[in-house]
Amino acid sequence: MSRTQNRAIAKSGVVRALGTMSGTSLDGVDAAVVETDGVVIAGFGPSRYRAYEPVDRALLASALGQWDGPQVAAAGETVTRVHQYLLAPFLEALRAADGDPETQEDAGKAVEVIGFHGQTLAHAPRQQGTLQVGDGAALAQALGTPVVWDFRSDDVRLGGEGAPLAPFFHFACAKYLKRDKPLCFLNLGGVGNITYVDPRFDAPEEPGALLAFDTGPANAPINDLVQARCGQAMDEGGRIALGGEVETGALELFLAEPYFARMPPKSLDRNDFAEMINLVSELSDRDATATLTAMCAAAVAQGMDHCPEPLEVVLVTGGGRHNPVLMEMLRVSLDCPVAPIESVGLDGDMLEAQAFAHLAVRVARGLPTSCPGTTGVSACVGGGVVSVPGQEG
Repeated sequence: MSRTQNRAIAKSGVVRALGTMSGTSLDGVDAAVVETDGVVIAGFGPSRYRAYEPVDRALLASALGQWDGPQVAAAGETVTRVHQYLLAPFLEALRAADGDPETQEDAGKAVEVIGFHGQTLAHAPRQQGTLQVGDGAALAQALGTPVVWDFRSDDVRLGGEGAPLAPFFHFACAKYLKRDKPLCFLNLGGVGNITYVDPRFDAPEEPGALLAFDTGPANAPINDLVQARCGQAMDEGGRIALGGEVETGALELFLAEPYFARMPPKSLDRNDFAEMINLVSELSDRDATATLTAMCAAAVAQGMDHCPEPLEVVLVTGGGRHNPVLMEMLRVSLDCPVAPIESVGLDGDMLEAQAFAHLAVRVARGLPTSCPGTTGVSACVGGGVVSVPGQEG
């Protein structure tokens, strides 16, 4: 892998960027096109989703937390297998989102840069570091397009949390929507995170424009529990939780965790709250699922207390917005409107993939991708490795 000069792919004006993301829910790969100059969003292009098969999810799950350091070479055999394995599903999703350059003469030529997040297997910024697997250099060679990847490592090396990274894109989305009052983007993936955006500022890196952090566990423990107990990948439609009762004692123990007393910015690994399942181990399937769902909502409510000004709206993205039980719990516990992000015309399934398309252009043009308000890094950072086809890795 090699770092290239930004001039290899940067130019003025709006470009067509293709981003991809596989989150901690381990459900599949998202790929989406954004038209952007790295500052403003000019429009959105096609998107595709490539679901993981059960055997895929099992392999990824087996590698979670299996590392001895932030480099794949030191991470062990299982992680190395995942690193190599991921090339195929990501290639499939990327080619589907903008055509296959091997079979369509003009397909893919309009995409000037690809943002590749990879798959997070471990995230401990204050300890080992952060580990996302997947080979961006190999993707660049296979697709014939520059690929920006390894977005988090520079931020962590410079004292930041390395997450969340979507806030700079959220700021651009608020401007795209012509918002003029503070609002929050709430992402409910495997882990929950919020971005407080004040669109009255001119740039995302300005002090006060953004505040972002992980609120706590979201879909990950719910998915793990229903997979283990019911053989289902998720509590689809909140049907299991709907018939259950929340165990308030378990909820109180959960909220007593020291993480919730920490001031943001702060971030979590997918399995940092794995012991949550122990708190509900003696409950029925329905009660256990309802209680884990309530824990997610309560963590979000606690996190919202850190927002510096009242919010016009909380826009929910990620898989959690499809859970009506969770959404109702949020509406009850928050003192502002809560709505799925589709209510303003954005795609909640593809927002993170779109974010990495936007961030790829920012990296290519030397613009910051994180700042003290989003990751706690000491100064604005423009992370990322740029791999250009034809270069030696």
